[in-house]
Amino acid sequence: MKTRILAAMLAMSAITAAGPQALAQDFSPAVVFDQGGKFDKSFNEAAYNGAERFKKETGTPYREFEVTNEGQREQALRTLVRRGASVIVAVGFSQSAAVGKVAKESPNTKFCLIDDVLDAPNVQSVTFKEEEGSFLAGMAAALASKTGKVGFIGGMDIPLIRNFLTGYEQGVKHVRPDAEVFVNMTGTTPAAWNDPGRGAELARSQFARGADVVFAAAGATGLGVMQAAADAGKLVIGVDSNQNHVHPGKVLTSMVKRVDVVVYDCLKAAKEGNWKPGHRVVGLKEDGVAYALDEHNRNLVTPEMEARLDEAEKQIIDGSLTVKPYKP
Repeated sequence: MKTRILAAMLAMSAITAAGPQALAQDFSPAVVFDQGGKFDKSFNEAAYNGAERFKKETGTPYREFEVTNEGQREQALRTLVRRGASVIVAVGFSQSAAVGKVAKESPNTKFCLIDDVLDAPNVQSVTFKEEEGSFLAGMAAALASKTGKVGFIGGMDIPLIRNFLTGYEQGVKHVRPDAEVFVNMTGTTPAAWNDPGRGAELARSQFARGADVVFAAAGATGLGVMQAAADAGKLVIGVDSNQNHVHPGKVLTSMVKRVDVVVYDCLKAAKEGNWKPGHRVVGLKEDGVAYALDEHNRNLVTPEMEARLDEAEKQIIDGSLTVKPYKP
């Protein structure tokens, strides 16, 4: 009991309003970021960027909470509901159970769950076709590799990350059927998302085996992979947010999940009265995933590579090229 009460007090004290003015009484949005924090340069930060875009364009501030341990999720959601939140964005599949409980208790509050599916009358679920974006990442890796050996480092070993891997492997083999793909997962608990040291260690082991391009789908752990690649003079592929700027000239590309767009759309629809519950799946066709090309990696992606990637993207969108999702 003491632990639960303390967790509740911590959650209440940590929830802040992201904006200088008081939240409007008639519409009060909120965002709950998952472990790793809103400045993880990855999934959470993409959500943060979407919320900030909404705040800037509408002038509407939002409350926020950054989860640092498993026990905080339900308490944070309940506290936001008690404080009058109209719509709450829950960032990450790990919040699914908490959203399910609190949404049932709070039928008048809208919830947007990102990266998992809940069937509830006041929940909008959004998932991504990670396999499609990762297919393009795999193609890029195979086209850039000089050794014919590339790597994949995942965060927590779950079906979601296996979906990244499945698409990546298909993309690699689409370009070079004889290429080798080394695979490591960081762990089996949520701590796997925030262990840059372990990410660097796994990357170095793959480089030692001959990999010269590694895709990191591991949240903040991927920052260690990126640093190891930069130190070793190898290439790395970022994930979720556009991470090309983290180590310019060493990040081949980033497999972007447009979490920013999803968060923005959810909050905007709720504010304008157009919000609907249900499940949305977004892929290349819906601009839900993409590969990133900018000034930081322009010299790494040749015009020939770009042409092949763009052609594959068109084929996936029109259905002439099929990318299979992960099947447990």
